[in-house]
Amino acid sequence: MSAAVRHALVTGGGQGIGAAVVQALRAQGMRVTLLGRRLPVLQAVVDTDPEHLHAVTADVSNPAEVAQAVVSARERFGPVQVLVNNAGQALSAPFHKMDMALWQQMLSVNLTGTMVCTQAVLPDLLAAGWGRIVNVASTAGQVGYAYVSAYCAAKHGVVGLTRSLALELATKGITVNAVCPGYTETDIVRESIDRVVAKTGRTPEQAMAEFVKSNPQGRLVQPRQVADAVAWLCGDGAAAVTGQSISVSGGEVM
Repeated sequence: MSAAVRHALVTGGGQGIGAAVVQALRAQGMRVTLLGRRLPVLQAVVDTDPEHLHAVTADVSNPAEVAQAVVSARERFGPVQVLVNNAGQALSAPFHKMDMALWQQMLSVNLTGTMVCTQAVLPDLLAAGWGRIVNVASTAGQVGYAYVSAYCAAKHGVVGLTRSLALELATKGITVNAVCPGYTETDIVRESIDRVVAKTGRTPEQAMAEFVKSNPQGRLVQPRQVADAVAWLCGDGAAAVTGQSISVSGGEVM
């Protein structure tokens, strides 16, 4: 199957890592559907290349909304061959103060959303006998971090789902992998820094230093660096790579 005719669906594709993934897949010649909750954010990316990009809206944890979004995606670009589960959210709280609403939100967005979107497009991949599923997890799916226990639990779940599904699909021409970024220069990290400043009185520079100290390279990962790893996993050259969780974290996880 030629990469030029492949159709990729990227959740959370309007900004940050997702937007970078969209551009990296377009550079490979794919047509890309962006899925998210905020149409204006998605449309701003689509407007850069409306012939090859398409936007659909859905809450990734809502099966009915996702199913309808996938129907729209197919109507525009045909069956999906590549799925990048990038939509995510990170909220923090000390474990003893964490309420059920925060716990459920982290599981719904980060883990259930990955399951729902994968189930929605898997028939297309099976019918084609070829497919790529890449789950954007986190180093929080490989190690633990204090004060984000719900987020870590969800991302560990994504890594486990990745491994199990990779085994189920190993003989079907479909690979399933996870990319695990460390702290990346995205809105999620910027908002986290703002919360640290508001709660602790630290300066933005001091808060940033806390975020980058775990990275041996001493810096934030850039979205395009994560996107390049995703794009490689979506190509033919990664056909023998499945069930892996690739850390893109400057050496934080080895």
